[in-house]
Amino acid sequence: MSTIQWNNFDTLESYKALASAAPVDLAAVMSGESGAERVAKYCVPMAAGLAYNFAAKAVDDDILAELAKLAQEAQLLEKYEYLYNGAVVNTGEKRMVLHQLTRGQLGEKVEADGTDKRAFYLKEQERIAAFARKVHSGEIANGAGEKFTTVVQIGIGGSDLGPRAMYLALENWAKKNNTFLMEAKFISNVDPDDASAVLNSVDVAHALFILVSKSGTTLETLTNQSFVMDALRKAGLDPAKHMIAVTSETSPLAHSDEYLEAFFMDDYIGGRFSSTSGVGGAVLSLAFGPEVFAQFLDGAAEEDKLATEKDLMKNPALLDALIGVYERSFLGYPATAVLPYSQALSRFPAHLQQLDMESNGKSVNRFGEPISYVTGPIIFGEPGTNGQHSFYQLLHQGTDIIPLQFIGFRSSQILNDVEIQGSSSQKKLCANVAAQIVAFACGKQDTDPNKTFKGGRPSSIIAGDQLTPKALGALLSHFENKVMFQGFVWNINSFDQEGVQLGKVLAKKVLAHDTDGALAAYSAMLDI
Repeated sequence: MSTIQWNNFDTLESYKALASAAPVDLAAVMSGESGAERVAKYCVPMAAGLAYNFAAKAVDDDILAELAKLAQEAQLLEKYEYLYNGAVVNTGEKRMVLHQLTRGQLGEKVEADGTDKRAFYLKEQERIAAFARKVHSGEIANGAGEKFTTVVQIGIGGSDLGPRAMYLALENWAKKNNTFLMEAKFISNVDPDDASAVLNSVDVAHALFILVSKSGTTLETLTNQSFVMDALRKAGLDPAKHMIAVTSETSPLAHSDEYLEAFFMDDYIGGRFSSTSGVGGAVLSLAFGPEVFAQFLDGAAEEDKLATEKDLMKNPALLDALIGVYERSFLGYPATAVLPYSQALSRFPAHLQQLDMESNGKSVNRFGEPISYVTGPIIFGEPGTNGQHSFYQLLHQGTDIIPLQFIGFRSSQILNDVEIQGSSSQKKLCANVAAQIVAFACGKQDTDPNKTFKGGRPSSIIAGDQLTPKALGALLSHFENKVMFQGFVWNINSFDQEGVQLGKVLAKKVLAHDTDGALAAYSAMLDI
C-alpha cells in the first residue's frame, strides 16, 4: 500500500478544480428526454437488489471525473483499507475502528487485546444466538418458569437509535414472514416519563431487559436501569432473572451477578456504528431470531465489499459521499433531508442524524488543527408522504436549497393493499416519490409568483423491491461508509464525539450543587 497522506481538503489540487467547475443547470438537464436518459445513465447497483440513482443531482460527466480524481488524490480507498486492516484511524481516542469486522473480513487479520477481533465478534454473535434460541424455546425463562414474551432495550445514543430503527424497519416484515418472536421496546431518555410509559405498556413478569453500556458508566442508562430494577422488585420479581447486559469485558457490568448473561463489545466499535455488533444483535436476535440478524449482517457485508471498488461508478457509497462533499463544500448547501417512502424506516432518519452529525460535526482536523472549510451537513427527515404535508414547503420554495435523499421500495412489507381510484396504496406511495424528484428538480413556472417553483433542487434515490433484512443491512452499510469517506475527504476524525461530553460534565456539577454564575441561575430556575 502506498504511504497514507492526511492533508486538509483545501490543500488538494482537486479542491481548486472543483471550486472552478462549471455548475450544472439541473432543471434544464432533467427536463424532457434528457431527463429520462440521465435516469438510465446515472444509476449504480448496490447490494441486496438496491440501486443508487443520482440523475437528479447537479453533476455531469465533467464533475464526476473531477470527483474521481479527488477520490484518488485524497486516497479514499487506501484509507478505507487502512481502516479495515486495523490502523488507528480514530486519532482522538487513539483507537482502531472495526465495526466492519462484525459482519465480515475485507482484509488482513486484525489482532488487538491478544485476540483475533473477527473471531471475537463471531464468538459473541454465536453466544447471543444460542442465548436467544434458549429464550425462544423456554429453556431460559422467568422465575416462574414461563417464557419471556417481550424484550426491552435500555440504552441511549447509539445504544438506542440504531437498534430501535432496525427493529422498527423489520417488525412488519417479520410478522409477515413468521419470524416475529418477541416484541421489543426501548427506554432511552433519562426523563422518567419514558421508562414509565414503556413499563406501563409491558407485562414486566414476562419481560427480558437488555442493559447496553460499553463503559458501564453511562449516567442515563444506569439511572434507567435502577428505575427498571425498582419496578421489578415492586412487582415481586428478582431483577437478576430478568436482565442481561451488552458491555465491554472491562466494564463493571461484565461479571456481575445482577444479570442472567453478559455479551461483549469493545472500544473499537463506536456507539453510532454498533447496530451490527451485540448492541443490535441481542435485541434483533431475540425479537426476530438469529437467522434474520444473520441476513441483516450479510447485506451489510456485501455493501462493505462494494465500498472497496476502484471504479467510482461501481462504488455507490463513495459516489454518494463525493457528491455530498461537492454539494456541501462547493455549492454551499447546509443540510440534507433523508426521506424514506417507507413507514418501516420511520426512525432511520434519526439514526442517520446521529451517524452523520456526531461523526462529521467537527471544526478541527484529525490532528486537532482548525480548518477553514465547512464539514458535515445538518441531517433531518421524516417518512413520506407525511413529510410532504410538513416541511416540504420549505424544501420546494424556501430560500435555502437542501439536497434530498429519497429511499423507496416497489413492494410493501406486508403485501396487504387495496385498489382505490384505479391504483393501490403502494402505487400511490411510489407515484409520490417519482413526482417529488421531478418537481424538485424541474420546478414549474406560473404567472402567480406564489405558485412558481424555481426547481434546481437536487435529490438522489435508493430504490429496491422490498425492505428485507438483507436490504436493511445494505442500507446501513451504505450510509456508514458514506460518512466515513466524507470524513476522510475533510481530513477530520469521524470516530470520536467530544461534543457530547461538556454538557454531561456540567450536568454532574449541577447535581453536586457545585455551580455558580449562569449555571447556578439556570439550576435554580429548574429547582435542582
